[in-house]
Amino acid sequence: MTSWLAHYGVIAIFVLMFVDAVFPAASELVMLYGGALASGALSHEVDVLGRHVTGFSAYLAVVAAGVLGYQLGAILGWWIGIRGGRPLLERRGRWLHLTPERLDRAERWFDRWDDSAALVGRVTPVARSFISIPAGVFRMPFGRYNLLTFIGNGVWCVAIAGVGWALGSSYERFNHGFKYAEYAIVLLILAAAVYLFVRWRRATVSR
Repeated sequence: MTSWLAHYGVIAIFVLMFVDAVFPAASELVMLYGGALASGALSHEVDVLGRHVTGFSAYLAVVAAGVLGYQLGAILGWWIGIRGGRPLLERRGRWLHLTPERLDRAERWFDRWDDSAALVGRVTPVARSFISIPAGVFRMPFGRYNLLTFIGNGVWCVAIAGVGWALGSSYERFNHGFKYAEYAIVLLILAAAVYLFVRWRRATVSR
């Protein structure tokens, strides 16, 4: 996947993020690697529809491709959900890794967070790929769904690509001069992930 990203640039980012909106396609790695590519650390330029772009313009192109691809994929997922409904997912959901158990979890997620489930889900690792279709199944209004998805999607792409850019553009300096800051960031990310997981498990058990 990383070699495909390096070769096809923003087109690969667009396609992978489009897929990730309805089926897990490692959006974290896609945007992280895209940001590193944009920094020039892994190559000197990023392919943007046949043009070779460098610097901050490359970073903006990476973010725009990620946001647009994911947003369109999320709209497709919502449409599948609202057209097919729960019976379709119960019959064919395994193709999209949406087992009955995951669908039940998604329903509890929407019950807990209401319409903000789309926003919270888009910035939650793993869960972000299992929000689009259930949002349609549970009849979330398209306008609100689209707006909240765009906000969460935008924050995710900007942040993850930004981390890739920062690590790529100053890797040697960061690695040697700020290694403890790197450890602290990793620990904070892990702590946040554990906290979210524990909250989700408690909510699941209580229901």
